[in-house]
Amino acid sequence: MISLAGPRQMPGAFAQLALNEARLAWRSPRGLVIGIGFPVGMLVLFGELPRYKQHVASLGGLTRFDAEVPVLATLVVAALALLSLPAPLATYREQGILRRMAVTPVRPGLLLAAQVAVNAALTVIGLVILFSAGVAGFGVAAPKDPGALVLSLTLCTSALLALGLFIGAVAPTVGSVVVFEAASFFPLIFFAGLWIPIPEMPGALQGVANYTALGAAVQATQDSMQGTFPPARPLLVMAAWAAAFTLAAWRFFRWE
Repeated sequence: MISLAGPRQMPGAFAQLALNEARLAWRSPRGLVIGIGFPVGMLVLFGELPRYKQHVASLGGLTRFDAEVPVLATLVVAALALLSLPAPLATYREQGILRRMAVTPVRPGLLLAAQVAVNAALTVIGLVILFSAGVAGFGVAAPKDPGALVLSLTLCTSALLALGLFIGAVAPTVGSVVVFEAASFFPLIFFAGLWIPIPEMPGALQGVANYTALGAAVQATQDSMQGTFPPARPLLVMAAWAAAFTLAAWRFFRWE
């Protein structure tokens, strides 16, 4: 079972750890570049392509650009959760930092919470930048159901951070993290519809996409932006991913 610092120590220790993790994220900005710079760059590119301004019947009458915005939002979440969160944890394990922390008043569990908090905050920043750029620069309609949008993206973020935490929990070395990242990141963004929109996928692929965290997130986000509260299925899918990988990370976490 994970031990934490005492009640009086926790707020200050957590704040210091979160600050340190934020500094490390800034100094090693791979997740920031891919998680924020890449989606915003793609938004600009798609916004300048004439074919993305045409309404498409297979996309429910939306333009391809409007259909890509939820996909790019999930790309922000996935990149920060899978390309930024796991590597530091594996580094700390490989260097013996977790083992040394286990005998100090500040327990490793607090480090995990700091990692999740920092990456969640970066995800919020990335999503705000993406939607602000889309609305202000390219005429994307403001979300018609902001509450549903927040719920959808919160569940998406929870699911992907849980998966990232699980990868960090079991990867023995930094090198192995790269393998885990590739094996999860690229299939997930494929089923989010980055290359082929979900409605245009063959039926079997659509069925798979509906039960992936990002496929469910795209549907829920798109519904929210169009003013329709998402159906239960995509919300439950994301909640199930979050619960399953959180429990798995807790159960199989390796301190050494």
